Amino acid sequence: MADSIMSKAATMEIPINSNGDTGALPEDDSLEQAAQVQWRLDEKVGNPTVTRDLQQVMVSGPNLNETSIVSGGYGGTAEGIIPTSTIKGPNVHSSGSGSSVTAEEATRGVAVEKFDIVKKWGLNTYKCTKQMISERFGRGSRTVDLELEAQIDVLRDTKRKYENVLRLARALTNHFYSMVQTQHALGDIFADLSQKSPELRDEFGYNAETQKLLCKNGETLLGAINFFVSSINTLVNKTMEDTLMTIKMYENARLEFDAYRADLEELNMGPRDAVTLARIETAQQQYQVHKDKYERLRSDVTVKLKFLEENKVKVMHKQLLLFHNAISAYFAGNQQQLEQTLKQFNIKLKPPGSDTPSWLEEQ
Repeated sequence: MADSIMSKAATMEIPINSNGDTGALPEDDSLEQAAQVQWRLDEKVGNPTVTRDLQQVMVSGPNLNETSIVSGGYGGTAEGIIPTSTIKGPNVHSSGSGSSVTAEEATRGVAVEKFDIVKKWGLNTYKCTKQMISERFGRGSRTVDLELEAQIDVLRDTKRKYENVLRLARALTNHFYSMVQTQHALGDIFADLSQKSPELRDEFGYNAETQKLLCKNGETLLGAINFFVSSINTLVNKTMEDTLMTIKMYENARLEFDAYRADLEELNMGPRDAVTLARIETAQQQYQVHKDKYERLRSDVTVKLKFLEENKVKVMHKQLLLFHNAISAYFAGNQQQLEQTLKQFNIKLKPPGSDTPSWLEEQ
């Protein structure tokens, strides 16, 4: 009796309308009977017969793996029945684990690569520092190219002297610019006084014209000096500096070459077991690599020093001739020769007021 009542209660139908809401349930005596059975079961918990019946109901219940999903209404055909045992979800765990393993391998590879770079850098720095200290204390030998070292010393001394010329030329430009501005202001005052002083009109007028002429010639000379300063600045801070950067790379390569050479010589003086032979072979390869780098940079320095000397002579010949002719023409008062000097060297003067920004640019 309990089996029939429980099976009837388990197969009861709950009607659902089109909106998904449960409709009004009709009165059914079976629901009331099920409630009474449940109350009786609660009172007779200790009854072994009832307990055995409940266990039989639980055991004989439907298997969830063998249930079906019905796509139609209650009492419809069996066309829409899909067994749940055939539904399988995507293998999310396997794909996720595969992608995570790939990401971990990539991260581990990058970390190993960075570690190798830091390791090589540290080993190279240690060897170079050891070699540098040995050279300073006179314990280690260094590779010396006497001819090339002499040319490098001459270049550094020349650069210091040209920097001094550049500094003095800039000072001359600043002082001369101040003088030209003073002459311009003095000429304006003389011209104003010639209009307001009838008894000294001619005298003020002569001085005003003289100051304006000097100011014009001074601006022309400033154009020549500025061109001279710009060319010297390019020669010193770009051309010579580029050659000195190559020389610095050459000196670093020389230090590395001597460091690995000393390391190879030290290994050759030791015992010749299997481990030492492998280290000697590795040191020989590194020595050859740094030797090739040293020789390549030495050749680059030699070529750059040669081209720098030729360029320096060409540039300074032109700039010194310009400086001499412009200064001589200005202080001789030869305006025509001064202008001709600027045309000879293709120097174009900026119009007055070109350096000051317009009102639109200031906004």
